[in-house]
Amino acid sequence: MTHDDSNAVPVVPLAGLRDRSARVGFAINRLERHSEGRENADTVGAFRQRPDAGTFVLAGDVPILKRQPSLDPRFTLAEAAALGADGESIFLGTIDGVPLFTTALATDAASVIADRPHLDAVDLRSLASQGLLDPDVLGPLGEAKAILHWHQRHRFCANCGAATRVEAAGWRRICDACGAQHFPRTDPVVIMLAVREGRCLLGRQPRFADKMYSCLAGFVEPGETIEDAVRRETKEEAGLAVGRVRYLASQPWPFPASLMIGCIAEALHDDITIDRLELEDARWFSRQEAAGLLAGTHPDGLMSPKPFAIAHHLLHAFVHEEEQF
Repeated sequence: MTHDDSNAVPVVPLAGLRDRSARVGFAINRLERHSEGRENADTVGAFRQRPDAGTFVLAGDVPILKRQPSLDPRFTLAEAAALGADGESIFLGTIDGVPLFTTALATDAASVIADRPHLDAVDLRSLASQGLLDPDVLGPLGEAKAILHWHQRHRFCANCGAATRVEAAGWRRICDACGAQHFPRTDPVVIMLAVREGRCLLGRQPRFADKMYSCLAGFVEPGETIEDAVRRETKEEAGLAVGRVRYLASQPWPFPASLMIGCIAEALHDDITIDRLELEDARWFSRQEAAGLLAGTHPDGLMSPKPFAIAHHLLHAFVHEEEQF
């Protein structure tokens, strides 16, 4: 019997996607998740037994990497066990048919790499901001950090306090005491660029790098739409009323496990009232000044977030797509 694939959904290579979201850090993720097989221990066990099966290894929140010609966070399961992995690992899926897991170590990163000159430990933010990993690897590694962080903080039931155990290849924890099931979560965060008459509003928090200005951002609260969250956060942080809100792009953000929802917000007036508990400063930037932030040529030495962050791309759209603003 021949297979008629005339109605099949075409497979589009990620490199050919035109989604704006595909340009940000952690967004390229080619994992085939095999979510239908997570409940089947035999299926996951077969993946685990494959000689080509690999795993990420994290000590706390810090990835352990091999020093090869370039850094590589992928280990065989045997190599991970030799580093002290206790066998409890999460099945992420397959990439190009090769199974991929992620494993947490009980020891700190410095202890893991001590006396192992072939290994290194680099925090995920540095890996992303410095472009030290291929985007094909960075996205799944960000997912690995996020899911491991969730497991580290959900070892006990939020309903009754009893210890929980892992099920579904790491994608569920269950409480045998009360029967409650707990699933990994992603927290939605709006990040917005308020614009008005050829200018954009940027702010800075005390924790930012020196002289860096970025978009305002905040968590979506229960009962809110994305648009209302943008309006509320902009009003709270900068005293600025917002009218129309337009979605631009999104970014998985594994610090610890959020989805950044990038929006353009139409400011209804110019007056800024800064919430000093949230922001150290906020100010309007002309399109020319914003271009200087991106290029690193601002006359006051001010700068924008680096290209791995969605804030950079919101600002880039404002500078280079003037007709949309």
